[in-house]
Amino acid sequence: MSTWEPLRVGLLSISDRAARGQYEDAGLPALRQWLEQTLLNPLQIESQLIPDEQNLIEHHLRRLADHCACSLILTTGGTGPSPRDVTPEATLAVADKILPGFGEQMRAHSLHYTPTAILSRQVAVIRGRCLIVNLPGQPKAIQETLDGIFAAVPYCLELIGAPYVDTDPARLRSHRPRSAQRPPPAPVAEPTAPNCGKAAD
Repeated sequence: MSTWEPLRVGLLSISDRAARGQYEDAGLPALRQWLEQTLLNPLQIESQLIPDEQNLIEHHLRRLADHCACSLILTTGGTGPSPRDVTPEATLAVADKILPGFGEQMRAHSLHYTPTAILSRQVAVIRGRCLIVNLPGQPKAIQETLDGIFAAVPYCLELIGAPYVDTDPARLRSHRPRSAQRPPPAPVAEPTAPNCGKAAD
C-alpha cells in the first residue's frame, strides 16, 4: 500500500546514433533518476529509445498516451534546428491542446546556463489526459530544465484529470492555488500497469 496514487509515466529518448548503438543513451536514465528523486508518487514507467523519425515518434507518443494510459510523457532529444530534429513537429501533430508557457519558460530558464538555449524548439502539449513535454538531450540540461518548469506540472496534471501528484518539498516544491492544496490522499493499492506492449521500431 502507498499513500500516493501511482503515476504512469512514458519516457521517450529520441536519437539516431543512440538508437543505432553508436553510444549509450543517457537521456532515459537521467529522466528516471530525476523523477525518482523528486516525486512522492510511486512510478510506473514505460520507456523507449527510438531514432529521429517523425512518424515513429508520433506512433510512440500515441501508444504511451492512449494504450499505456500514461499521465505524463517526457521526451528527450530532437528539439534543435538541425534537419533531423523533428520531436516538436511530432509532438504538435498528436496534440489536442498546446501549452506555450512551458516552452517559453524552458527557454528562458535554460538561457541562464547557455546562450544556445535560444535555438531550442521544445514544446508541451496535452493529449487526452496526458501531458507531453519535450526536454533537451543532455543529462545536465534535462535536470536544469525540469528544475525550472516542473513546479507547475502537478497542478496541470490535476486539471486534466490525472492522479494527484506532488513533489518532495526538500527537492522541489510544487505550486498550486491555495484552493487546490490538500493533504496526501488516503492509502491506495498500486494497480497493475497496463500491458501496452512495444511496437517494433
